[in-house]
Amino acid sequence: MVGSGERAYVYAKACGITGKSFIGKNRSRLAALSRLSELDRLIFGTDARDLPERELLPDLEGRIINRTAKQIVTIVNSFREPPELLVRMVREFEYTDLKRAITAVAGGERTLPERTGIGRFAALDFSDYPRFDKILTGTEFEFLLEDIEDLRGPSGPSTALIQNKLDRHYYTCLWNSLFKLAPSDRSSIERILAEELSLRNAAWALRMRSYYGMSAEQTREYLVFIPVRKSRPGAVDATLADDALASLTMSLDSPADWARWRWVKFLNRTGEHWTADPRHFQNAAAQYLYRLARHSFRQRPFSLDTAACFIKLKLFEEDLLTSVAEGLSLGLGALETLSMLGAS
Repeated sequence: MVGSGERAYVYAKACGITGKSFIGKNRSRLAALSRLSELDRLIFGTDARDLPERELLPDLEGRIINRTAKQIVTIVNSFREPPELLVRMVREFEYTDLKRAITAVAGGERTLPERTGIGRFAALDFSDYPRFDKILTGTEFEFLLEDIEDLRGPSGPSTALIQNKLDRHYYTCLWNSLFKLAPSDRSSIERILAEELSLRNAAWALRMRSYYGMSAEQTREYLVFIPVRKSRPGAVDATLADDALASLTMSLDSPADWARWRWVKFLNRTGEHWTADPRHFQNAAAQYLYRLARHSFRQRPFSLDTAACFIKLKLFEEDLLTSVAEGLSLGLGALETLSMLGAS
């Protein structure tokens, strides 16, 4: 049971961190940037590094990610016994690290990629890399061992399939942990996660069909099927993949097909030679989820929703800053990148 004192302390601490973040009104501070070194100084001040621009990008992105993780861990560590939902949200960094390590092994690399520190919340010890039999045995990720071993064979699974398994595992565990909270502590984040899963599934479906030419049946294999709890007896069974499934019968170049789709407002505008654009959809969906989290963050200050929404806001900021960094490295002004993201 999380006491009122812990809740108040966490809310005050989270407000202090978000007040200095590059979201909300502070996002405008990014618009005038034209060089990567300027972004480094804006974020890290006197701790900015004097590196050539070519070397600065990966270094800066790594520091942005670690900065985000540190701030999130600071908040979750404020609870004596952090709720499982928050711990699962922290471990999203570890899932990313595991994906990178698996990709590195598949590419024949012997050096472990850089990892993000999450302190006591880490579930994996990578010290035996690349021996995944030692890294994963006895952990919740043991189910991946056979697939990783098969990577060495000519007909083994692709890293994309393994990463998709990890995504499904992450979201299933995250969703299940949500219902270990009291209804009063989860109402906002339950809505946000439900919308996020539906939108992620829809974005995946668009990408699989647009970029890889997958059939509806092939695309279906990449979706995360999480059942939605029935609101009343006799209600129709539903999953958070239903909106993505509905899109699989729609032609990618026929606006009329999409007119009644639930998420049509996030598609690119129609016009001559129109085709559904996954990148536009993903950016518009991210902005929508950001607004949901930002609104919910201050809506119920002493609910555990506050900490969960804080994590979502910090992850949004991380994506924003790394996108601006990548744009600057390609010669795009920060304002141009923000406009492309729909965040200007």
